[in-house]
Amino acid sequence: MTADPTQAAPAAKRRAQFNTLRVGAVRRLTEDSVEVTFEIPEHLQDDFDYAPGQYVALRAEIEGQELRRSYSICTVPVPGEIRVAIKRDIGGLFSTWANEQLAPGDTLDVMNPSGAFVSKTAITSMNNPDELAAEAVSKRTDTSLVAFAAGSGITPIMSIARSVLAASPQSTFDLVYANRSASDVMFAEELGDLKDRYPARFAVHHVLSREQRLNPLLTGRIEGEKLSALLDHVLRTQDTDEWFLCGPFELVQLVRDELDSRSIPAEKVRFELFSTGKPDRPSGQQGRKVQVKAGEETRQIEFTLDGLTGQVDTPKESGETVLNAALRQRSDVPFACAGGVCGTCRAKVVSGDFEMQENFALESDEIEAGYVLTCQTRPTSDKLVVDYDS
Repeated sequence: MTADPTQAAPAAKRRAQFNTLRVGAVRRLTEDSVEVTFEIPEHLQDDFDYAPGQYVALRAEIEGQELRRSYSICTVPVPGEIRVAIKRDIGGLFSTWANEQLAPGDTLDVMNPSGAFVSKTAITSMNNPDELAAEAVSKRTDTSLVAFAAGSGITPIMSIARSVLAASPQSTFDLVYANRSASDVMFAEELGDLKDRYPARFAVHHVLSREQRLNPLLTGRIEGEKLSALLDHVLRTQDTDEWFLCGPFELVQLVRDELDSRSIPAEKVRFELFSTGKPDRPSGQQGRKVQVKAGEETRQIEFTLDGLTGQVDTPKESGETVLNAALRQRSDVPFACAGGVCGTCRAKVVSGDFEMQENFALESDEIEAGYVLTCQTRPTSDKLVVDYDS
């Protein structure tokens, strides 16, 4: 692949950087999940503006190692605070620590919000509820959205649903929410409140894989036949403006494939993943060690970050990513998941050829403009130049 410098860039991206924030509250959602509220001091409020559906990366030192994890913001945009939901993963060191030990008064490094899992038809403003409502009304008053979520995939959906329904008096929102059991449903009370507040405009369909429900469509795992039936008989799918899919790879891909088979335009389908579903490709948090041996063929990677340009050689046969190479020279290169999911390590290719192995974060217009996920990008020409500041 070769970059096309003539393509216009998408909307400006703020520099990804960490700030130390105080934990204002920790609220238990389920036995295995908590909502964490971070206090945003006044001088950082501009840096922490966000659109519904975006996420933040958290950084902490746990058991002697630095860990980074990304979590979606779960509330409507308001100045002065950001809330995320953290669900405990089996064997997850960070999520277990957050559920068992994180407490009000603690401090944590939080990266400013980013992400493209936001509504294109309803709300695009930042951090001002009055402006959100005015903008939505001026654009559209009859926006129709449908979402599929599983487990903690409800987190960004909550933010989007709350904002859309509040901003437009004629918007509708249908949600299919999959969990193992009723006790695993995150934000159960808040979902009930939304239903009570907007009975004709908000519908939530709980699908439980390990509990029997009256409607067989809402019992068991979501698979092909059940998904088709939900789309045909339960959801208000006609004239849907946007589809939001958030959950594990298998579910998101299943819904994407089904929507594609029904000729739903790809630009109407927004998705976000927990992970790529490929445990055979573990992502490191600090980058793997790569050394250039004497006489070894190399490629050069040049990168610009915070106005400073650095160069690093990478062995031709190493298969080293741009991110890994850049981290060998600068420890402040932005990244979070290192698995092609979150988009934190995004940069623009200025010149050179490359291949990008995975992409679960960039939109098509970003790719056309030359943006890549540096954690998944490897040079295929003698020199590759990227710009994190673009």
